[in-house]
Amino acid sequence: MRTPINSRKQRRPGDGTAFRRKTRAPAPLRQTGPMNEATQKRDAMTIGKLAKRADVSADTLRFYEDEGLLLPNKKSESGYRLYGEDAVRRLDFIKHAQQCGMTLSEIRQLLELKANDRACCSDVRGLAIQKKLQLEQKIKTMKAMSHALSELIEICTAGDQPLDDCPILAALESSMANPRRLPH
Repeated sequence: MRTPINSRKQRRPGDGTAFRRKTRAPAPLRQTGPMNEATQKRDAMTIGKLAKRADVSADTLRFYEDEGLLLPNKKSESGYRLYGEDAVRRLDFIKHAQQCGMTLSEIRQLLELKANDRACCSDVRGLAIQKKLQLEQKIKTMKAMSHALSELIEICTAGDQPLDDCPILAALESSMANPRRLPH
């Protein structure tokens, strides 16, 4: 029985280490000649069309280009940037990663891992775990801030007092005058 190509390990020349082949689907066969050019022109999108399709602004796409997250496939004869379907998929990837709290720098790392033949799923998992821990710390900090605000709101009982007598402002001013020292 033959082992599937995707599960076979191969050696990279010169480094003596094994690596796994990418498990991506093979690229579709491309037609050659005029039909291929017509297909490319039909599938090529300007920055405006891509922005509309991905539901982002053209400025966002330009920013992603500046950040190295998105590149046009080519430029038209008149200098317009042209994008293919892969740009739509990449933008969807970026948007989903942002919804998970990833920064553009972290998204860039994920995209670099995705393009790296030596990277594996555990590399991506490590980044995801690191991000989850960061988010949990932010949640803990925000809960502490919310609790502190709740305490300030509780001490303020009168709504018509002058600002000089406002207990919230007084508490904030006194905490600034007597800052707590955090242990090192």
